Amino acid sequence: RTTHSFAMVNLRPLVPGHVLVCSNRITPLLSDLREDEYDDLWRTVRVVQKVLQQKYKCDAFNVSVQDGAGAGQSVPHTHVHILPRYVGDLERNDDIYVALDEWAPRDEMVKRQPKLDVLEDSERRDRTMEEMEEEAL
Repeated sequence: RTTHSFAMVNLRPLVPGHVLVCSNRITPLLSDLREDEYDDLWRTVRVVQKVLQQKYKCDAFNVSVQDGAGAGQSVPHTHVHILPRYVGDLERNDDIYVALDEWAPRDEMVKRQPKLDVLEDSERRDRTMEEMEEEAL
């Protein structure tokens, strides 16, 4: 626990060592946090990663925020998922995001919106710098 954040193990971990870092003040979105709360949350994420790396000897992490109900957030309280990862632990690295989506929200908790039609990696193309600049405007 810090001044503005706390960490806890996940109720139903996707992988061993799955931890949530939460803001002490209940807010549904990252953008609702004050600057000091936001900074503290991400500093706490770094501290938890170091502890998890020592304990689980992992190669890497997925650090994920489902920022709002439309992004799959099951509890309207800002939190960051920290998932220890290892080279080759999943057949497809992006399967971790499928697992996060399937973990929650449960149908009885949140009204589900239609799923996005996301292309397979092999069907996706890199965008041009011009396309990205246009989107940023």
